[in-house]
Amino acid sequence: MEALGMDAISNETVDLEHIPVQEVFDHLKCTREGLTAAAAQERINVFGYNKLEEKQESKVLKFLGFMWNPLSWVMEAAAIMAIALAHGGKDLRGKKMPIDYHDFVGIMLLLIINSTISFIEENNAGNAAAALMARLAPKAKVLRDGTWSELDASLLVPGDIISIKLGDIITADARLLEGDPLKIDHSALTGESLPVTKHPGDGVYSGSTCKQGEIEAVVIATGIHTFFGKAAHLVESTNHVGHFQKVLTSIGNFCICSIAAGMTIELIVMYAIHERKYRQIIDNLLVLLIGGIPIAMPTVLSVTMAIGSDKLAQQGAITKRMTAIEEMAGMDVLCSDKTGTLTLNKLSVDKNLIEVFARGMEKDDIVLMAARASRIENQDAIDFAIVSMLPDPKEARAGIQEVHFLPFNPTDKRTALTYLDAGGKMHRVSKGAPEQILNLASNKSEIERKVHRDIGNYAERGLRLLAVAYQEVPEGTKESPGGPWQFVGLLPLFDPPCHDSAETIRRAVDLGVSVKMITGDQLAIAKETGRRLGMGTNMYPSSSLLGDKKGDIAVLPVDELIEQADGFAGVFPEHKYEIVQRLQARKHICGMTGDGVNDAPALKIADIGIAVADATDAARGASDIVLTEPGLSVIISAVLTSRAIFQSMKNYTIYAVSITIRIVLGFLLLACFWRFDFPPMLVLVIAILNDGTIVTISKDKLKPSPHPDSWKLAEIFATGVIIGAYLAVTTVLGGTRTPLRHQLSSVEQLGLMAEDARRRAEIARLRELHTLKGKVESVVKLKGLDLDDINNQHYTV
Repeated sequence: MEALGMDAISNETVDLEHIPVQEVFDHLKCTREGLTAAAAQERINVFGYNKLEEKQESKVLKFLGFMWNPLSWVMEAAAIMAIALAHGGKDLRGKKMPIDYHDFVGIMLLLIINSTISFIEENNAGNAAAALMARLAPKAKVLRDGTWSELDASLLVPGDIISIKLGDIITADARLLEGDPLKIDHSALTGESLPVTKHPGDGVYSGSTCKQGEIEAVVIATGIHTFFGKAAHLVESTNHVGHFQKVLTSIGNFCICSIAAGMTIELIVMYAIHERKYRQIIDNLLVLLIGGIPIAMPTVLSVTMAIGSDKLAQQGAITKRMTAIEEMAGMDVLCSDKTGTLTLNKLSVDKNLIEVFARGMEKDDIVLMAARASRIENQDAIDFAIVSMLPDPKEARAGIQEVHFLPFNPTDKRTALTYLDAGGKMHRVSKGAPEQILNLASNKSEIERKVHRDIGNYAERGLRLLAVAYQEVPEGTKESPGGPWQFVGLLPLFDPPCHDSAETIRRAVDLGVSVKMITGDQLAIAKETGRRLGMGTNMYPSSSLLGDKKGDIAVLPVDELIEQADGFAGVFPEHKYEIVQRLQARKHICGMTGDGVNDAPALKIADIGIAVADATDAARGASDIVLTEPGLSVIISAVLTSRAIFQSMKNYTIYAVSITIRIVLGFLLLACFWRFDFPPMLVLVIAILNDGTIVTISKDKLKPSPHPDSWKLAEIFATGVIIGAYLAVTTVLGGTRTPLRHQLSSVEQLGLMAEDARRRAEIARLRELHTLKGKVESVVKLKGLDLDDINNQHYTV
């Protein structure tokens, strides 16, 4: 295929979803025999691969990013001071002091160690998620070079002919060719729990699943141009600063302001009042700068969260973004998709609600008849649901001989089985749409009103109904119309909740987390699911988000409506996205669970995006936490684990603030009132040992809070200031009355021992001078000389 032709395809805008199929072939310049490998490769060069391109982040820039935060900036400023300003001046021996290389090297090593630990922990979480995604690469059956072969779905291009059959996940947007109708599950895209019928010529979307039938299709869109890609574009445009990062910045700014205030006071006193030497001033300022900043705080908190990430992985939750652990501890609203998340996305019969219309029959008899009117192999979702109601699926054909099976078709809207019983008598059973079955019944006039009433009642609850009828065939041939049909019962179908959904919601509410259902399914179905789960039925259609509000909610602003509602139905991806965004604007820490493409934008914007087991690639890619076990109970375990981890992080934060205040205030007092000098290198060692030992706080066994946690920064700062000031004052005052070494740490004692040794040497030298002076005076007296005359005449002894 010539490049000119490809340019024409890529540049011309045509609605390939609605034009006749033959025009699709003409526009895409392809045939029903498929593409050649060469033509497919050329189209890949034009349209790109059939996948969402992930932005590759530079490992080097990611590593350097851990050095780009307020806390690191202060340490970097200290390193610059050490190498550029800390030089000159003389020591006690009068020797010129060298440039402060050792402090510079120590600070840089600490920065690199902190960044390395944080980088490794974050990278490990990313690698785990990447490995999970790699195992889920989809395949597609494609007609290439005249033969069918299975290829990676990423190699599909517009114009390819693909095969779709039962159970296949459709990997690109396509138009169906000739064949029987398909039943397609669009729940991953729209949230609808029931399959829809697609006829030849109809369009199908990437990410949907074939539930019945087999047909060929021509690909019309791939990658970001698919229905899937529209949601992905919304995901890519989402970029918000994490809650934890904001808190970390606030804590860092408080410490920086404390250090800046201390350094300002110390500079004024030492320079203007004490008139200290330049090098002494710089060294004392470095002591406050190095000792006061909690440089290891991001690392300690990262290690704490990494340990929590390992715990969550053991519980069945892979953490892609570690800071999501901290945010989950404060989560107070959990928005959840319905289909495939709160429910199984598998139709089931509610046996308790079966309506029996035939005398002498039980509910089990109605189920058995419906199962006999179902396929045993190659089942659709409805057949599977009904046959699964039997203790053993083989009972559907036990004791009978199948004569003829009438499959479902859009005209009759029912299935039927003609069979022989053990006595050789012929019978026929049928199941299908209630109206169609009712039209068959000989007693229609007697039961019509009750049937319609039941249909209306169940429809209000969002339940889909199947009717079952039975007849005898005395002629004994499959072509015989048989005797009168008897309407025997109605079976309500619904998408059952997951086994642990109700318990998960109850426990979440007990833990202070409000759960809201956000689904693309019908409002009646959403309310029925909410009723079964015990989460409330105060739900509204998506139109209420656009201002179309009626009744009591007409006067409520949209934001308040979202806060008060138990859920919303009939929503699109952009609605889910907006709901989460509005909750965040109301200062809620918002989680979102989901499994489909339609959930991806909301999963991305949420503070904690949670992809459930068997979620689509789009949902996994947009989420922060990926569940590997079915059910939602692991979310409660994750919340409790996160809250215990939060307690450790909060305790460490109070410790870090108090240490900052202790060192800044303590050394400020010593330098200003006692003119005490302390080597910056020893302060660096103190900082390393302090933060190194406090890492063990991540192993503390703490009781999780019964309510969502939050960073009460005013309380943390006040507590840290009080504890830090107390430690600083007791250290300084205790050190002035008793040997200072009794009030300081072992590392600080090393510095004081060196200072004591220097002072003792000075005292010994003064004593020698005093002794020598005494000897001189004795000699002068023996000689009878006048000491004043000797001093005036500058005699030397």
